Amino acid sequence: MTPEQLHQQLNRLLEHGIRRSVMIWGPPGIGKSSIVAGVAEARDMQLTDLRLSQLAPTDLRGLPVASGETARWLPPEFLPREGKGILFLDELNLAPPAIQGIAQQLILDRRVGSYTVPDGWVIWAAGNRREDRASVHQMPAPLANRFLHFEVEADFVSFRQWALSGGIHEQILAFIAFRPELLHHYDANHSAWPSPRTWEMASEIHTIGSSIAPAVGSAAALEFDSFLQVYDTLPDLGQILGGQGKDIVFPKEPSQRYALTLGLGSRALEPESIGHAFSWLVRQAKPEWCQLFIHAVYAKAQSNGQLGQLAGILVSEPRLKPFLKHLLQAA
Repeated sequence: MTPEQLHQQLNRLLEHGIRRSVMIWGPPGIGKSSIVAGVAEARDMQLTDLRLSQLAPTDLRGLPVASGETARWLPPEFLPREGKGILFLDELNLAPPAIQGIAQQLILDRRVGSYTVPDGWVIWAAGNRREDRASVHQMPAPLANRFLHFEVEADFVSFRQWALSGGIHEQILAFIAFRPELLHHYDANHSAWPSPRTWEMASEIHTIGSSIAPAVGSAAALEFDSFLQVYDTLPDLGQILGGQGKDIVFPKEPSQRYALTLGLGSRALEPESIGHAFSWLVRQAKPEWCQLFIHAVYAKAQSNGQLGQLAGILVSEPRLKPFLKHLLQAA
């Protein structure tokens, strides 16, 4: 499933009070932990995120403390004790068997040592698959049988929606739209390779004028540098956004079309400029490019609370009305 579908499924479980443990499978770098964090934030829930591969058994079970003639376990302070939230056991199958055994107690019995998971908390976990070439350990069958299993893959539409509201550089986004197969492209021979996580890092260092090779690898960076030359050939986007683009022609080269359309979508900040860009695209381009622009401005309008204004633009322009139905369905 896509990251967006996973987000919806996890929300649905919480909405209907299903407290079953969840195991999320997927390649590294596609945002599994970010999805869980987003669900927790959207539902105003606490989140305790544990990287199990970095813990020792005593970190999770606690320390034995003398109590008279017996001993009791003193649980770690980071485990939740009240309220409602998500106890997220990340990198579960990267953890050594000793840690997995303690995690199994938490998941099966909702307790370990003297600690008990509060009733308002759910236990979710995540891990990589063997085919991702991660150094994973086999999950015990009794443990696996207690999970609801969800497998997630990188998806450009989900990434685009997040990227447009998350401040990813427009040139990074336009390049991935042009080369979506590079959104996640694992390369076992190199330390740096493209993934949603590393494209976010690439956006940060591209913004300060540095090469993105340290984030996504030299091969992807070389393609990106070639793509940047496309921006030197684009028409003046400011004229289109300002309503003076009547004589500007929509380019024929696919890379230029992606760059121009997403460049307009990223830079159209006010209702007036959105309207001008919409009108120009409807006159100049085929519906798929108008749809791409709609998705771009929709993601930003949603995060800024401006969906009503965006719908108003579509209603006011007769040529844009066919897109209103699509926009409302997306909402």
